[in-house]
Amino acid sequence: MSKRLEDFISRNREEFDDLEPREDIWNNISMELDAWDKQQEQQPKKREAKTFSLGFVIKVAASVIIVMGLGFVLYLKNQKSNNGVDLADINPAYAKQQMHLVSVIEEQKTELKEIAKFDPQLYQEFNSDIIRMQSIYKKLNTELATSPNQERVLRAMIRNLQLQTEVLNQQLSVIQQFNQSKNQQNEKDI
Repeated sequence: MSKRLEDFISRNREEFDDLEPREDIWNNISMELDAWDKQQEQQPKKREAKTFSLGFVIKVAASVIIVMGLGFVLYLKNQKSNNGVDLADINPAYAKQQMHLVSVIEEQKTELKEIAKFDPQLYQEFNSDIIRMQSIYKKLNTELATSPNQERVLRAMIRNLQLQTEVLNQQLSVIQQFNQSKNQQNEKDI
């Protein structure tokens, strides 16, 4: 196709050359270019966009990650040291109830320990239930420091303590009934 175009132009060369540009056209173009250059010089220069090398960007990103990591580690250390949450700050009534229940549980546990002297196997069974409940209480206590809803966790802790007292009461009543039936049997034998 280009061969045909070249042939056409060669044959009709005279018809293409009949129109010549004006003599002053190049002067006009030159003047317009000079005016455009002057106009560009008068306008305030735009700041060129800065480009950063990939190495620089990686260094900055690494620095940011290190600083954020150190901040997070310090935050975690601070949280661990403040694990002892003051329950009275969350809810004073719950704090009083918690203190009361803990003291009742301790009294009941000392009563239960007296039974260990007479029946260690029974004490072991009873104590295993309490140990499980206490481990749940400890988990709730550690969760309390980081929980967004501390009052709800505190209510769960109190409910756990109430369950512990109920279980201990039942265990002590079972022991008392056992002792009474044992005493009655001893009286019948006499």
